[in-house]
Amino acid sequence: MQTEIKFAGFGGQGILLSAKLLAYAAMKQDFFVAWVPSYGPEMRGGTAYCTVVISDKRIGSPIIKNPSHLVAMNRPSLEKFANDVKPGGVIFINSSLIPTRSERDDITELVVPANDIATKAGSVRAANIVALSAFAAKAKIVDLELLKNCVKDEFAAKAKIIPLNMKAFDEGVNIANNS
Repeated sequence: MQTEIKFAGFGGQGILLSAKLLAYAAMKQDFFVAWVPSYGPEMRGGTAYCTVVISDKRIGSPIIKNPSHLVAMNRPSLEKFANDVKPGGVIFINSSLIPTRSERDDITELVVPANDIATKAGSVRAANIVALSAFAAKAKIVDLELLKNCVKDEFAAKAKIIPLNMKAFDEGVNIANNS
């Protein structure tokens, strides 16, 4: 089993963090993992994307042209990467910022207003956690409780924001399970 996930959006949306958290959860389940970040020179506001490869065997190359799944946090990312996703994959669409769809019928679209949900939970900055948990619940790649613990561990030094992120995580899972 090998699966590849591309996380993409604007710099500052927590793209690299979301991918890192998924990679950590997979590592804790004893999978082989590759995490390959990429971002434009502008950083915050520029394009950022990250590929995570998860496998039960050694990974030959972390460079992936056609990922199994896509988490698109903004419209340019959806437009750029949606056609690269392998048939049968999941494309997460942050409908708070993306008014369009992939127009593919060979994948599962998960349309979630991540920014809106995060804002209601307490801060738009948690939109990446909403997206991560919703995607993980739909794609069923890693154990959700383990992923949730990775989120808690990541924010351990900022204990005040753990409840916000836990609420964002749970909301993401709930919307994925009900769609």
